[in-house]
This record gives sequence, structure tokens and C-alpha cells, in this order.
Amino acid sequence: MTAPKLAVSEVPDPLMTTEGVAGYFQLPIASIYSWRARGEGPRAIRVGKHLRWRKSDIDAWLERQADAPAV
Repeated sequence: MTAPKLAVSEVPDPLMTTEGVAGYFQLPIASIYSWRARGEGPRAIRVGKHLRWRKSDIDAWLERQADAPAV
């Protein structure tokens, strides 16, 4: 028996680990934990005792960090 195939719109938003987020931003893991302690950075989800980040939340947060266009 095989699992049903999902349409592209049904594919869940991937979750990233702390290490994955740090690698994505090319920053030390300590920076991710520091942001979290200060209430900064993309929002995280607690899965049991682990932290996970939705890729879409990371990308949305990153977009909000962009400088405003020069006038």
C-alpha cells in the first residue's frame, strides 16, 4: 500500500530546526537563541521540547527586515 500523493497546494509548510535556521541565515546558532531570548527574530513553534520554525514565517520575517527603498 502506498501513501496518497499530495497536490502541490497540499504540501505542508516545512519546519526547520535551530541548526537549519542558523544555516539559512549564515549565523551562529547562538544568534538564533539570542534573538529568541530577546523576543526578536522569526516566531518559533515548540514541538515537545524542541523549537521549530515554519519556512514561510522565516521568509516573511526576512522580508520585513529589508530596508525601505530609497526615495
